[in-house]
Amino acid sequence: MALDSIALREFARDLGIGTEYWGFDGTQKNVSDGTLRKVIAALGHAVDSDEDLAAVRAEREREPWRRTLPPVTVLREDHESSIPVHVDHGTPVSVHLRLESGGRWDLHQMDDFTPPFDLGGRQLGRARFHLPAGLPLGWHRAVAETSTGAHEADVVVTPARLRVHEQLGARRAYGLQAQLYSVRSDRSWGIGDLGDMRDLAAISAARHGADFLLVNPLHASYPTAPVEPSPYLPVTRRFMSPLYLRIEDVPELRDLPPYARQRISLLRTTVQAWNERTDRLERDEVLTAKMEALEELYAVPRTAGRQALFEAYRRREGQGLEDFATWSAIAEKLRGEQDAALKDLDDRTVEQARTELADRIEFHAWVQWLLDEQQSAAQTAALDAGMRIGVMHDLAVGVEQVGADSWRLRHALASGVGVGAPADQYNQQGQNWDQPPWHPEGLRDASYRPWRDMLRSLMRHAGALRIDHVLGLFRLWWIPEGNIAADGAYVFYDHDAMVGILALEAHRSNTLVVGEDLGTFEPWVRDYLSDRGILGTSILWFEYDHEGKPLPPEDYRELCMASVNTHDLPPTAGYLAGDHVTLRHQLGLLERDLEEEQTADAAGREEVLDALRDEGLLQPGADIEDTVIALHRHLARTPSLLLGVSLVDCVGERRIQNQPGTDEEYPNWRIPLADAQLHPVTIDDLATDARTERLLSAVRDALSSR
Repeated sequence: MALDSIALREFARDLGIGTEYWGFDGTQKNVSDGTLRKVIAALGHAVDSDEDLAAVRAEREREPWRRTLPPVTVLREDHESSIPVHVDHGTPVSVHLRLESGGRWDLHQMDDFTPPFDLGGRQLGRARFHLPAGLPLGWHRAVAETSTGAHEADVVVTPARLRVHEQLGARRAYGLQAQLYSVRSDRSWGIGDLGDMRDLAAISAARHGADFLLVNPLHASYPTAPVEPSPYLPVTRRFMSPLYLRIEDVPELRDLPPYARQRISLLRTTVQAWNERTDRLERDEVLTAKMEALEELYAVPRTAGRQALFEAYRRREGQGLEDFATWSAIAEKLRGEQDAALKDLDDRTVEQARTELADRIEFHAWVQWLLDEQQSAAQTAALDAGMRIGVMHDLAVGVEQVGADSWRLRHALASGVGVGAPADQYNQQGQNWDQPPWHPEGLRDASYRPWRDMLRSLMRHAGALRIDHVLGLFRLWWIPEGNIAADGAYVFYDHDAMVGILALEAHRSNTLVVGEDLGTFEPWVRDYLSDRGILGTSILWFEYDHEGKPLPPEDYRELCMASVNTHDLPPTAGYLAGDHVTLRHQLGLLERDLEEEQTADAAGREEVLDALRDEGLLQPGADIEDTVIALHRHLARTPSLLLGVSLVDCVGERRIQNQPGTDEEYPNWRIPLADAQLHPVTIDDLATDARTERLLSAVRDALSSR
């Protein structure tokens, strides 16, 4: 029997799938029935006929009644809620909370007139218990005492509002934005590392008065070459890449025998010359060299104190660390010749690896411990140098389809689909990032603990956390396998739960949160995030008023991080020259004629520059450097709490770091930091660079005069 389109679309909406959406051109677009069926299948429901649909609906109606308690209840501290309990009809039940602190909170039963439900001949009733406002923040357990015994589930009480940003007071903060891997020093191994991050934070704070340093995601890629260049396509979002380790800062180095120390010196020599290269970064060789050096250091017996610290780290990170280290040990063994086995890891292979590869598992856990130590040192140095916030880490949208998280969290991720974005004015063919999205119900059934645990690890040594595409906590664009990027559908999430848990973990770690809220969204989303204390993002070139004119600085949002550009645009010098339009034309990414696109783009830039001229910030005949300074002075006039200055703008770099919608057509994420003449710029150069001093002094002076 055929599948009725109206019934299909109604069922899709019941599952939280958008059957239509508004495009960037202002028109409403319908999602095809074929795409809806594929997305529904990715959610775990095969519906090829009306009979299938009826059967799935009936099963979904029965499913909640099979549970005594829902898997998790997330509420705000200032809101009342309730929790349903399913028991044999007519039997007594009581519920209390076992608080995270160890205390007990008895819950009172409310009226619930839901009729009994017949579950295979068993009559079940629904009782409901009141969750009052004012419960203590934290992860608590609801305990239902029934005729069949005690049943437990999570109850999470989240802050009404995250208030970390209020600690900044009336004085606004500015900081640098950097792609860490591209920023090197004489001590680097061809790639910027955590030692460089520490030094860059200290220099920008002590010499330039910066309050934060935003870096790209430092998430881990595969433990062996080839390395995925994009920091936004990792194998895990919880743990870090060994690429960023400063080998010389590992304490065990001092206890190496001379021959081993010499070997590490030779390994460094093989890659250190690349610090002078400005054409392209070479991650594969660097990772191989660093992993060989780490093998030497791992062989050094740890002191009793160091061993105790390592064991404490393993206990704190728990099963998540052990699973990641296990996957890493398996991946270095199977990658290449046995990729299919890595894609479909079975329980037997994993359990066998936990025994046979125990030493390699410990090695990978040890590497993560070293990374954790060096992150801590960088944040401490940033604060000691005078930063009020410190390091701002970045959380990517998702992970690789085959990786540690896609295996470890497979029950909370959807398969058969990838995350991306529909067409917009900058990527008119849409984008497919090919990352498995959170499964809304799978994540809920896991009590949102994978989300919580990831946030805890990321926030441990962060003064702030940037959430890339924070709109993904509300909805994500799912693209079924085989579909083009534009042929997808939005799937909606329980944003109250996702944002609430984010606020709770940030409150506990005292971490300021910035959401990258660019793109197509409904206006209430920004208001919601602001009400919960999550800062937004404003990019100068994208900010317009209701008449389509450049937004006056005084009309910018207060709770946001404003900046002139983003890593998906060229540095400002390149943007002013229209380099992004030329590049997109060369790569075949434009749908309009080149001349038409250039004319429109130039007109938009001139509107902004005209506004600066009207403000008296930009004089006729100003050169590129003066224009860049004027644009930042313009942003300093906004009320935005944070102002981000891209490091590439400090030194005059023009090349774009990432061109969305491309893979090998452009060397994305492989551009070393260089100046306008393509000379390498190191951390040490930045300490005395005149151009950097002029821009940052202008920003600092403009902020202090407000």
